[in-house]
Amino acid sequence: MSDDKSTNTSALTIIKSDADHAICENCHAKVDGAFCSHCGQSVTSTLQYFWSVLLHLLDDIFSFDSRAARTLKPLLLKPGFLTNEYIQGRRVHYVPPLKLYLFISIIFFISFSFFAMNGKELIAHEERMIAPLKQVSLHISQLEKSINNLPSTQKSKQLAEVGRYKQYQLDLSTSSASEMSSLTKKVVELELDINGEKKPMSELEAEKLLELKETLTKVKSDNSTPKDAIVFSIANNEDHTLSFNFLSDENNKRLDAKIKALEKKGQQALNSDARPLIQQSISKLPQLMFILLPVFALILKLFYLFSNRLYLEHLTVALHSHSFIFLIFFMVNILEYSQEYLMQSMPSIAKVLGYTTIPLLIWVPCYLFIMQKRVYKQGAILSFIKFSVIALIYMNLIILTAISAFFWGLTDI
Repeated sequence: MSDDKSTNTSALTIIKSDADHAICENCHAKVDGAFCSHCGQSVTSTLQYFWSVLLHLLDDIFSFDSRAARTLKPLLLKPGFLTNEYIQGRRVHYVPPLKLYLFISIIFFISFSFFAMNGKELIAHEERMIAPLKQVSLHISQLEKSINNLPSTQKSKQLAEVGRYKQYQLDLSTSSASEMSSLTKKVVELELDINGEKKPMSELEAEKLLELKETLTKVKSDNSTPKDAIVFSIANNEDHTLSFNFLSDENNKRLDAKIKALEKKGQQALNSDARPLIQQSISKLPQLMFILLPVFALILKLFYLFSNRLYLEHLTVALHSHSFIFLIFFMVNILEYSQEYLMQSMPSIAKVLGYTTIPLLIWVPCYLFIMQKRVYKQGAILSFIKFSVIALIYMNLIILTAISAFFWGLTDI
């Protein structure tokens, strides 16, 4: 009896002990901490509410804690400090280089897209289009509802009317502050004001509407090329074709046909509304710049081949350099936008902001030179020579990257 009691007590103890430990879902071993000591899997489940996962992701990428403050200040003011700290193993107090680059590059490219697209003007344009878009949508809805009640002889006419207003709707919503959207707005407002008031169109109104429609048709026509049109051509032969000796005649013909299609798209984009092309090109830059990072690190590796440094050390220099450049240009964009915004209301402050951008831009090459000298610990003259040659090579790579972004963007419009 006592033996049975002892056995039961032992069993209870084992059960209680098991209950006090988490069980790894991967290998079913007992886990004392946040990770399994047997297979290394985290105890925390990845199946969580979406917002919880999103917040963890943002926290993991952006590191919004005290490390951010300790990282951004030396990134701006102490060239080479962060890189040397990271290389020497003092890393826990700072945001890791890759996370820092991702955070700053995301912010920079979002702001760059906004400012390059003239964000203030674009927002103002979209606000101007709200009212006519609502009018057109309401009118389309009314026309579609009344179609079923019409005799068959009038249905086709009503359907054509619906199609015409749907084209107006498309032009208003997609033409991005171009002349076409402004003309469409005037046509819509005149037509709907007359229809809304249920009055016959006067002779003056009819002439005005006809003139607006003719101008709109001319703007939308591909044949109406302005005198100062931008000529866009990609060719290396006198007959304006593109070919390469290492390709066969058939492949050269295919290549030239594709290039001609790109030329046509580029011509239309640059001479009408270039905003979609600019937007698409800018959207390609983050990917291309991310590819350029290891290339820049490889250039550093070649120029400092005898420094006995690992490639990842050069990559750390590249990450911190680009993070600094993006952060400075983000600040310049903000200052220039603020200057433009305050020009009318506070001209004195706007003038000061304009002068502030100059030292920031001068600081960029000075910072990068000092950083290179401090990290690689070479003399001023030798460092300056290497810095100048590396800068020249990299500027050419940046130009090549911009051209690649342009053509990549051109294929997506």
